[in-house]
Amino acid sequence: MTRRCSLPARAATHSAHPSRTLQSVKLFAIAGNTQKLDGGAMYGNAPRAVWQGWSPPDERNRITLACRALLVETDAGERWLFEAGIGAFFDPKMKDRFGVVEDNHVLLENLSALGGRAGAIDRVILSHLHFDHAGGLLSRFGDGPMRLVFPNAKYYVGRQHWNRANAPHSRDKASFIPELPKLLTDTGRLTLVDEGQETDLSPTVRFHFSHGHTPGLMLAEIATAKGPVVFAADLVPGLPWVHIPITMGYDRYPELLIEEKGNLYKGLLPKHGMLFFTHDPNVACGALMRDEKGRYRAEPVDLATLV
Repeated sequence: MTRRCSLPARAATHSAHPSRTLQSVKLFAIAGNTQKLDGGAMYGNAPRAVWQGWSPPDERNRITLACRALLVETDAGERWLFEAGIGAFFDPKMKDRFGVVEDNHVLLENLSALGGRAGAIDRVILSHLHFDHAGGLLSRFGDGPMRLVFPNAKYYVGRQHWNRANAPHSRDKASFIPELPKLLTDTGRLTLVDEGQETDLSPTVRFHFSHGHTPGLMLAEIATAKGPVVFAADLVPGLPWVHIPITMGYDRYPELLIEEKGNLYKGLLPKHGMLFFTHDPNVACGALMRDEKGRYRAEPVDLATLV
């Protein structure tokens, strides 16, 4: 049976809450550690003759991918971090397998350069818990256990995806970090978000849910002065994947994912919506557009202009 997509074709409305108002925000793209993955896996059934023009492969058929996070500074003085990238927790064998070349924790260094010490991050919003999106939460010192690098943050994860991370399928078990769920639970600051649920991030942030890539992928839509920005995660990893038929070999239900992209776009386009790309090596954010043939594309946007 085909599961119906939960992404609305038009914008949902928020119920009123007397103590919450829409905040002004500033957005910053924060580069993390990079990775290299097989180009054929990243482009699913698209032939190499097509995708190599978008993402030139190396001698091992791997393409370069960013693992980018989004930092949001609110007018209330809070700092919200959307995802944490792949980080630097891998052992040498795994680093080579996934093409992580940096030894240092790049995300933390770039946050620090912006004045965003790890201890100053108030909230961390995770689209899902695959290692290239959540590995940056972790650090290991010497032979000691892994620990969370954001000691004061409140964490947000979709409940359905949380259940998946705690009982993964054999197909995606290797994508999860076994120690992470307990570390998040032990903070006492973990919020599991259900579909349709408002959170204490509302109305500045609302959530869409997608199931084509992984169960319960949580996509944050952030309200800005120039239109909404959706942290597209692995629904739309980068500019080439904006084109609706382009999916990944890692997606569990590619046809469902295609439907979900179409529904998301239909809601975003009239609102001058934008997509934030976690894996595009060159472009952090793009304004969603549709050409004369009806094909969706995105034009690069400077986040500094969204204030």
